Amino acid sequence: MEDFSKTDSPSVFDTPRLHHRTTIPDVPQDIDIEDEFMLHFNDPNWDYQSNSSTVSTWTDSEECHPSTNLSVDMDSTTQFDTESPLSSSFKPGPKADEAINFQESPYAEVRAAVSNTDDPTMAVNTFRVWFLGILFSLIISSFNTVISMRFPTVFINVLLALTITYPFGKLLEWTLPRYRFSVFRYSFSLNPGPFTIKEHTLITIMLNVVILGSPVTDISAASRILYGQRWSVGNQFLLGLTFQLFGFAIAGSIRQFIVWPSSMIWPGVLVRCAFLNTLHSNHGKSSSKHISRQRFLYIAMACSFMYYWFPGYLWTGLSVFNWVCWIAPNNVVVNSLFGTVSGFGMGLLTLDWAQVTLNGSPLVIPWWAQLNMLGGFLVIIWFICPILWAKNVFYSQFMPVSVATTFDNTGAPYNLSAILTNGAFDLAKYEQYSPMFLPITFAITNGTIFMTFPALLVHTFLWYRNDIYLRLRSSLKDENDIHSSLMRKYPEVPRWWFAALGVFSIVIGIIAIEVLHIGLPVWAFIFSNILAIIFVIPAGIIQAITDQLFSPRHPLAMMVFRSVSADMVTQALAFSSDLKFGHYMKVPPRLVFIGQVVASVVALFSSIVAQQWALDNIPDICDPHQKSFFTCPFLNLFSSVSIFWGGIGSKRFFSPGAIYHPLLWFFLIGAILPIPFYLLACRYPRSVWRYVNIPVALFMANAIPPFNGVNVITSTIVGSFFQFFMRRYHIGWWVRYNYLLSSGLDAGVIASSVILFFALQLPKGGFTVNWWGNTVWQNTADSNMTALRTVPSGQFFGPSTWT
Repeated sequence: MEDFSKTDSPSVFDTPRLHHRTTIPDVPQDIDIEDEFMLHFNDPNWDYQSNSSTVSTWTDSEECHPSTNLSVDMDSTTQFDTESPLSSSFKPGPKADEAINFQESPYAEVRAAVSNTDDPTMAVNTFRVWFLGILFSLIISSFNTVISMRFPTVFINVLLALTITYPFGKLLEWTLPRYRFSVFRYSFSLNPGPFTIKEHTLITIMLNVVILGSPVTDISAASRILYGQRWSVGNQFLLGLTFQLFGFAIAGSIRQFIVWPSSMIWPGVLVRCAFLNTLHSNHGKSSSKHISRQRFLYIAMACSFMYYWFPGYLWTGLSVFNWVCWIAPNNVVVNSLFGTVSGFGMGLLTLDWAQVTLNGSPLVIPWWAQLNMLGGFLVIIWFICPILWAKNVFYSQFMPVSVATTFDNTGAPYNLSAILTNGAFDLAKYEQYSPMFLPITFAITNGTIFMTFPALLVHTFLWYRNDIYLRLRSSLKDENDIHSSLMRKYPEVPRWWFAALGVFSIVIGIIAIEVLHIGLPVWAFIFSNILAIIFVIPAGIIQAITDQLFSPRHPLAMMVFRSVSADMVTQALAFSSDLKFGHYMKVPPRLVFIGQVVASVVALFSSIVAQQWALDNIPDICDPHQKSFFTCPFLNLFSSVSIFWGGIGSKRFFSPGAIYHPLLWFFLIGAILPIPFYLLACRYPRSVWRYVNIPVALFMANAIPPFNGVNVITSTIVGSFFQFFMRRYHIGWWVRYNYLLSSGLDAGVIASSVILFFALQLPKGGFTVNWWGNTVWQNTADSNMTALRTVPSGQFFGPSTWT
């Protein structure tokens, strides 16, 4: 079971041969192409003006080992040439395969993490891959599913999985027998030699599929706990296959838009590439000129691991860091403005890397994207929301300013059981109880989500409409960048494979919703699939260039409808990121396809079985007072969503005269807002206007709550230092170490949190350190979620009648 491709390895150029492009790329048609600058008009990641620097690259001669003997002028447009984000290196026509325009990627981010060479004879389709991939798919999917039912919780993410599987791969390399087995006409070896980077990549791709889990487990648990409907494992499996396979089918169908183009850099994928290249290429080697990448990675992991014990356990005040509230713990205005639990978070800083990276690592997200998110946050959360709160708009002074909780008209958390009879919405009880109210940030961010949908479509149409049209029927052969050229040595996955998966998933989805009597009409199920298809390309472009995942934190549909539409986009983009990962690491695409499908099916089954076991065997599971904290926090989300949209209904929330009717105007604002910035960029193409991205600016606002100011401000400060200062003025260090520092810090925090969880938080209800550093932030109005105004006993706020 070795790599099926035996094509000779590509030749290595003695010196870089970098050529100008000979064709004009597609750019917006209303732009006059006057100079080479305009060829990159809609590519925000193309760097025009930074200083030329010597760049360390990965070279073939050292089998992807870091090398410093190849120096290139990273930012000169006379050496590296690219096109728009979708059409970079795209040259339609039969001659696209005749030459490679450059030996290296024109993006410093890619050069810093990805090898520009390949060895097609390297083992990848081995027994070790399938044994470790399937084994850890079973373990990780089961663990993450069960542990997600606990609060606080901890997950095994892709970096931790990547780290864990490396020693196991080396162990099999040392212990498995090396003789060959023959089965019919085929022969294979359990141990074809050293554990290779391609094997490790394929294992990582399989595990990244299972880490997200499947929405079906949340849906089935909510159905069982809230409505008393118990689904069989087989029925859950059918519905789960719909989510997994249709998302995969979409991902494979949009490869030409967000996977193959060289400008779709996928910053988050680059972190994995740098991590893998460092683990494998430097293994057992040393560098005398400067600290090796491997040593730097291990030092970063160790320091992060040890430091996280302070904000994560010993001094939790460093994580929350609502320091202004410590000075005036009972002043509600001060706590509302500077609080980080239920306030706007104007305290500016957090000293917890886990808090800094809640929305992604600032060492990975491009600086221009971070500034967009900062701008959107400042305008919406720190300017508009405080004004509305001060004016008591939406009765917001009777609730905390920023919590993801709904309230009744007495200021208490909304009691959903008070409006239910036998698990169904009861109008009479609703009229006797209360309307549902939202804190001011929760209300406004629901409005910004309304803005994001049309803004995403309009922005994509304005900037990328011609690119999308050109790529509708393109193939990998139309790409002439170095990585696509190397990947052409491997057979591509036929489009009909993905089409067959899509049709199959829709069919079994229809069968599942009919068998389970979910109540979702077939037309609604089909419509939700269409919504996913419409939004996946715009959302994929944004994620590929910014590392920001377009997935509303506050769902806008009933459980199954929401899962099929919003969650399917998330699944498709996760699969697409893995396709790009395999593209970068030169793993045969058909093996990636098989690995993703096998891991999806295996993990789906194990997740369902694991959750069924937990629901049947953990005493009082999903009870708010469960002794081991298995309180099922996702149930609050699903119950609120299902009751709101399926019971209370949007009409009582958004119809004319309803409290939150003004939020509907956000749809129109979202559709209009990208237009003036696009026109300004066309009029002044060399100005900052071309970097304004309205959907990206809205992403951070959409995450409030639970995010707050300290997450945004601290992340932007760190990002400005590394993604602007270090990248511009110390490019050599940045290329060599930036992505390793990001992955090392993340891996250290994850490993530390896992040990803290199992050693100190899980046993016997947890062990705590009771001292000022762990209690000062809790004894505040911010932590107690105190509202500015209270309701006298026997009275209520809001309208006097509702129906």
